[in-house]
Amino acid sequence: MLTITGNGMGDYNFDNLTISREDFDKIICDKNFLEHGENILKLGFKEAKEYILENYNKEEILYVVTGSPLFYSAGVLIAKKLPKGSVKIINNTSSKTYLLEKLMISETEVDTISLHGRKRIDLRNFLNNTYTFVLCDMFTIERLKEATRYLDPKDIEVTIGYKLGYEDEVIEQVNLFDFSTKAFNQTFPFVLLIKRCFTPKSVMSLDSEFETERGMITKQYKRHLSLQNLDLEPNMTLWDVGAGSGSCAIEAYKRYRVKTVLFEKQEQRNEFIKKNLTTHHVCDTELYEGDAETLFESVKAEPDRIFVGGGGAKVIARLSYLYERLSDGGVMLINAITLKNLTQMITVLNDAKIEYKVISLSLTTYKGKLDLIEPERQLFQIKVKKEFDTD
Repeated sequence: MLTITGNGMGDYNFDNLTISREDFDKIICDKNFLEHGENILKLGFKEAKEYILENYNKEEILYVVTGSPLFYSAGVLIAKKLPKGSVKIINNTSSKTYLLEKLMISETEVDTISLHGRKRIDLRNFLNNTYTFVLCDMFTIERLKEATRYLDPKDIEVTIGYKLGYEDEVIEQVNLFDFSTKAFNQTFPFVLLIKRCFTPKSVMSLDSEFETERGMITKQYKRHLSLQNLDLEPNMTLWDVGAGSGSCAIEAYKRYRVKTVLFEKQEQRNEFIKKNLTTHHVCDTELYEGDAETLFESVKAEPDRIFVGGGGAKVIARLSYLYERLSDGGVMLINAITLKNLTQMITVLNDAKIEYKVISLSLTTYKGKLDLIEPERQLFQIKVKKEFDTD
């Protein structure tokens, strides 16, 4: 029989256990624990899992994890591998519960992400609620600084929880944009609670909500269609090539919670993009300023989706390269507003033997009290889907 419990908050010991240890043949815990005894095994996760799976039906085993066994814990992973009748979980205080009790904040106001051993932020739960609780490691602060670089410092308030449960615990507000953990002993974990101080803008933006250079923007209806045809899902990576005002990438982030990478060569447009990223509170985004066709290689992570809204002949010449960069199952959507560009794009794709589909969109809007006709330029869209590699 396996019993899994947490040690709650505080030092790496058994002082806060809510059950008696005397009833167990073996007690397994992490190597960081300070406890000693003939029946105590200090093991890494892999060794602990192997011992438990081999002996759970022979011995009474107590597996002690840090904090709560139900909060980002290896205990649940092991429990799922055992028959339901052979495992019991006894909860204890997690770092999240402990900090919220101290600050008197309701669970319903808080979303949680973990950047402990992770590089990517789960954008579904980042700054969507009033508070975001973050499990951290030594790289988290720099990762969050980068992800929030376009926010106004007044947009968020950050509270750090360090050595929670110890006599010298620290719970205090910090300035994330000018903060370092060098003063902290990295052997002790810490957490962050980020308060969102801004009201999110509507996920469906009007054209007037973006600063642009001479109206260089993918208009609202075409923007909606483009995003729909990209088949976006949360936490995908989207490249926006020839970003213009950044409207497509910004709305993709707000609507679908994707990580965005923008390429734009015009200096004035880049300044507008930066202002728009701040205005719309966009996080976890990267802006590459300069000729996109020479900057593609500097982006290491492969995109799940690519939107080509501009960039000219030099970008068109590299469409086959962009196709190769796509993740398996990825989608590339290419917008063209002239037959000349459309012909160039199709030629490049045909030469590379890349399959595609083309649609055209003619749109007329009506403005003012007289409903004056205002036709928009005809739009051609080329959609390319990269099949999964079966090799």
